[in-house]
Amino acid sequence: MTPHAHAAPRHDPGIPGSRLFVAHHRSPLHLDHEPSQRVDIGEVEASRHPLRLHTLLGSCVAVCLYDPVARVGGMNHILVPSSSSNCACGSRCGVHAMELLINALMRLGADRRRFTAKAFGGGNVLPVFRAPTVGELNTRFVREFLKAEKIPLVAERLGGDQAVRAVFHTHTGKALVRTVDGSRLTRLIREETAWYETDPARRFPVEEPTIFQLHHQESLNAQSQGPRC
Repeated sequence: MTPHAHAAPRHDPGIPGSRLFVAHHRSPLHLDHEPSQRVDIGEVEASRHPLRLHTLLGSCVAVCLYDPVARVGGMNHILVPSSSSNCACGSRCGVHAMELLINALMRLGADRRRFTAKAFGGGNVLPVFRAPTVGELNTRFVREFLKAEKIPLVAERLGGDQAVRAVFHTHTGKALVRTVDGSRLTRLIREETAWYETDPARRFPVEEPTIFQLHHQESLNAQSQGPRC
C-alpha cells in the first residue's frame, strides 16, 4: 500500500501566527486504516480523502465544514472570537480561522454554497468569573458568522460547563462528541490559559462589538439619517 503523504504546516502570509494544514496529497485509504490528525489551538486541517480529525475543547470552539457533493471536509480550532487591538492572535482568532478553513476547502474543490457546518465547544471551564464568559463569546461568534455567511449549522454541541472531545470525518461529514473530565480536563484548561499568561499584552476577550454588529449598526444609522440629496 502506498503510504499517504502527511501535510506539513505552513503559514498564511496575510495572517500573523497562522498555521494551516491542508492535506492535498493524501492517498484514499480503506476506512479500517483511516488516518487521524489532532487539531490544536490555532490550527486548520482540511482533506479531500478520508481523515479523522479530533480535538479537545473547553472554552475554545471547533467549526467543521463539509461539502457533501465534493466530499471535502475540515476543522479549525478557535481560541478567541476576535483579536484585541494590542494583540495579533492570527489563526487563533475566529474570523481568521474561519477564512482559513473556507479557503482551504475551496482549494480542494469544495463549493462554499454547499457547505454545512457542525460546531462544538464553547464551554464555561476557564476560571473567569464574569459574564459573558470566553466560551459564551466564542459560541456567539460562531453562530453569528455562520448566519451572516448563510452556512447552515446542522449540528452543534455548544456551551454548558463541560469540556468535550470532538471527532470529525472529512469524507462523510459525520461527527462524534463526548465529554471530557479528569486529567485530560486539567491539561486542557492549562493549554487554553497558557496563551494569555505568557504575554502581558494578551487578555481574556471582553464583550466587544463584532464585525456583524458594527455593520448592522452602520445600516441603522444610515436609515435614521434619511435620504441624502
